[in-house]
Amino acid sequence: MITLVGLFSRTPKDPNQKKNAEKLKEFKKLARQKKYTEALKSGTEYLKQVPNNHDALFTVGGIYYLKNKYKTAISYFDRALEIGSYDIDVLLLKAYSHQKLGENKRAIQCCEKIREIDPKNKAVSELLEQLNS
Repeated sequence: MITLVGLFSRTPKDPNQKKNAEKLKEFKKLARQKKYTEALKSGTEYLKQVPNNHDALFTVGGIYYLKNKYKTAISYFDRALEIGSYDIDVLLLKAYSHQKLGENKRAIQCCEKIREIDPKNKAVSELLEQLNS
């Protein structure tokens, strides 16, 4: 019997991996420097190449949240939650976005999911208090 070692087990190298890593680095740097317009441009370009980067989706959504574009932010948060459905930070920002849009029912759903993961989360308790008053 002939055993083929290593021939089929190698994963193909991404020819754009280095370029994408540089783009991600640039995007994160711009976001840290609070250059949100440039960061959004860089982040959306990066996401065209690497559509399933959880951190990039969260950061782009967060920038849209800061720019008061809550519906757009929610779309990025939803994509991030498809990858990491138990990310408390994403769920919390999504809940705040729904609250800003007056979608209290959806905000409460996000809060309930956070409560399942982290029952003692202080931010959720405060948000639920605001939503129920």
